Amino acid sequence: MQSEAVYQHFRSAEAPLIAEFSDLINQAADEYRPILTRFLDPRERFIIQSLLPNDSTVKFACWGVTEHAERQRGIFYPAYFVPQKSDFELALLQIHYPLKFAQLKHSQILGTILGNGLQRSVIGDIITDEQQWQVIVDQNIAVYLLDQIERIGRTKVKFEAVSLDQVLSPKIDWERLDISVLSWRLDAILAAVFHFSRKKAKELLAADKVQLNWMPLMRPDIQLKLQDILSIRGYGRFKIIETTGISKRGRIHLQVDVLRK
Repeated sequence: MQSEAVYQHFRSAEAPLIAEFSDLINQAADEYRPILTRFLDPRERFIIQSLLPNDSTVKFACWGVTEHAERQRGIFYPAYFVPQKSDFELALLQIHYPLKFAQLKHSQILGTILGNGLQRSVIGDIITDEQQWQVIVDQNIAVYLLDQIERIGRTKVKFEAVSLDQVLSPKIDWERLDISVLSWRLDAILAAVFHFSRKKAKELLAADKVQLNWMPLMRPDIQLKLQDILSIRGYGRFKIIETTGISKRGRIHLQVDVLRK
């Protein structure tokens, strides 16, 4: 486990996450057993990897059913343990609805599930092949969803538990983009990705239309970091993949993945 100096490499708002993950790492080490996490987003998994040096006695693995799942459950484990897929305790729910007469949206499905009193931490990816929809969840709440949800919006639905190997091939059109910016400021990167002015970026922030790693924010001067995910209502979202260099004039070259609305 790294020293407290690790905090200086992350935002102050991420201090509770560092404390949470540090406690789990220590628990896995002290009790010498695997510890299962909630669903984690890419930024949270990046923080965890940063907390674990290569020679750590505690290892970390994560899985979310699909190959490139955005939300995944993790396991902290000692060297003797070999994680199996069943250890992640995931369930796959198929949503049956009248395909010819109705359409579902990701936001509708998530809103309905959360509206039944569940936390986002027990819900993984919601995936579609542009016709069918499936939800990956903590297996402990699967039965609750099967019993409780009968409608999404005005559409009558039925949830069915299916085998994990029946997972859909998600239709996700991420676009890899190379951008060049003068700084890591949120408004500068936001403007570069979506090709509008920094003034427009600040207006979107002021209108509460921007989320950073699923948390609302309004400050344009926040410094972004690798694996950050920005969601912009009405435009889509993007995640910062890697730094590819700095020009002679000091411009930062970044690769981002963009999912446009």
